[in-house]
Amino acid sequence: QVQLVESGGGLVQPGASLRLSCVASGRIISFGVMGWYRQAPGKQRELVAVITGGGISNYADSVKGRFAISRDRAFKSVSLEMNSLKSEDTAVYYCYAGEAAEYWGQGTQVTVSS
Repeated sequence: QVQLVESGGGLVQPGASLRLSCVASGRIISFGVMGWYRQAPGKQRELVAVITGGGISNYADSVKGRFAISRDRAFKSVSLEMNSLKSEDTAVYYCYAGEAAEYWGQGTQVTVSS
């Protein structure tokens, strides 16, 4: 069994920064991709940023230039640096890891409000 544990969410003002982290534990063989999705109230879950084991990253257009995804060398943890946060970034952020199977974290709340 694989577990993904997120940390780093919170309440911040517009323009502030936050860093989300996700650590995988359990029977990990390898992941092909890790990343972050988010779900705002009343909306579908959407991709924020993902990164492959080879270091190739992909971002949603809405976060390009503001968010940066990174991973550790062992590809068992992934982080999301979020800068210049906007109210529309408010959502529950979920860590994702995938290879033959897909795994999701429990989610961490990010609220951007003045």
